[in-house]
Amino acid sequence: MTAPTLDLISRPSGTFAMVAMDQRESLRTMLAEEGHPADDAALVSFKLDVAEVLAPLASAFLIDRHYAFAELVRDRRLPAGCGLILAADALSQPPGGAVEDTELDTEVDPEQARRDGVVALKLLVIWKRDGQEARRVETAHRFVKLCRRAGLLSVLEPVAVPAPGQGDFDLDAAILDAAAALGPAGPSLYKAQVPRRGQGSMTELVTACEKLDRQLDRPWVVLSNGVAAADFPAAVEAACRAGASGMLAGRALWRDAIATADPASALRAQSADRLWRLAETVDRHGRPWTEAG
Repeated sequence: MTAPTLDLISRPSGTFAMVAMDQRESLRTMLAEEGHPADDAALVSFKLDVAEVLAPLASAFLIDRHYAFAELVRDRRLPAGCGLILAADALSQPPGGAVEDTELDTEVDPEQARRDGVVALKLLVIWKRDGQEARRVETAHRFVKLCRRAGLLSVLEPVAVPAPGQGDFDLDAAILDAAAALGPAGPSLYKAQVPRRGQGSMTELVTACEKLDRQLDRPWVVLSNGVAAADFPAAVEAACRAGASGMLAGRALWRDAIATADPASALRAQSADRLWRLAETVDRHGRPWTEAG
């Protein structure tokens, strides 16, 4: 089996402008908070709306197996040139709360996923200094090996958070700590938090992102969670100037559409233009994945 390359989820420029739509209970909470239906059918409907509007502009689309994956596969809804990424993480998440921990989802069959058209799997790892670090590192290595055996790309997404009872929490230091611990697992693509939560001058952001770039020896992109939507475009530019190859973003693209009476219309009116502009940014400033590492 020929090993896949990141061409399957990248733009012609070798950079990445990818959409994350694998939110589960957090999406249900967002919909409910804005007064929209939040049952399973509503989650599926919104995810399919996002796919219809944003996938034609994206180099890849990330989805979970629970809501809308079956419809995307059955109806072949993703256009050519938009790679399908499947989340392979089982989440420990209280209702209405943040994800507290993750493990590999044993219900995801990598071989079947590949037959369904999936080109990459994604694993979220919650990184915190709570005594469970070795387990999380082992899980990351196991995930990457699983993907390689199945002929799939691996996208590893460490998210650093404070441990219970932890006092001072330096996010930038924790992001570097996560990269040092989990980067050696060797994923095809590393998905990182934006240092400084995307706040500060362009010079400050680039300097902070350069530290992360030096820690990683492989292509990396940034995620949008934890960064205000208004700050995200500059954060993506800074990360790309520092060596990142693009972004895999969710909330910064479509969260404000949920706050409207007609989310589907808002996706077309606002979110599509936002993604188009971000794609321009990664093309202009991002490091092609072939030049990373």
